[in-house]
Amino acid sequence: MKIAGPLLPGRFIDRPNRFLTRVELDGQIVESHLPDPGRLKELLFPGTTVYLRPAPVESKRKTRFSTVMTEHNGVLISLDSTLPNHFVKEGLRNHSLPQLRDFELVRPEVKFGRHRFDFLLRSKRGLFYLEVKSVTFVAEGIARFPDAVTERGARHVATLGEIVVNGTEAGILFVCQRHDAKKFQPMFDRDPHFAHELVLAHERGVNIWCITTKVSLDEMVYWQEIPLSLNA
Repeated sequence: MKIAGPLLPGRFIDRPNRFLTRVELDGQIVESHLPDPGRLKELLFPGTTVYLRPAPVESKRKTRFSTVMTEHNGVLISLDSTLPNHFVKEGLRNHSLPQLRDFELVRPEVKFGRHRFDFLLRSKRGLFYLEVKSVTFVAEGIARFPDAVTERGARHVATLGEIVVNGTEAGILFVCQRHDAKKFQPMFDRDPHFAHELVLAHERGVNIWCITTKVSLDEMVYWQEIPLSLNA
């Protein structure tokens, strides 16, 4: 999948709030929107190289840039939490994701009761609800999620488990926006509630996958599926 550019290299200064970064760009300090509300403390610290995307000229937004990528130990990492959904949507249409080749896209952003899931799919077996999660945290080769408490995410996972118990298929696809992870594990210590719900959903029959992607300044491509470790 192509990544919109141009992306401009800068030096991370600080993060005044969840959605705002200050970056040194061409000798000036600029404010830049951060599209990933996670903690990201392992990736964003003073002096880190980040990449900014200029906002469209006609845009009326307050910040002129978005901080969409960073570099860590020589690996480019996407910080755009919306990118995995676009990546999966393209993969569904092109049948390029091995895990989802047997599915057709019915529609994105589908309501189910009080919840909204990322995709409704269909296979020969029937309907399939799919939730996509963005992963950026990797330590010692292990991709972990979430890096911040997500009660909404835990509710989504629990509801997917109920959907499967009631006879409809469902799944969660964790998309690691970097290629250097070898295994996936929920972050039990940071969000035990989410981790518990994920393990329970898996036991109920919810499909769970984690894939890695190779990110460059102009594209994101499928890399590989990595094994799950759902034990604390």
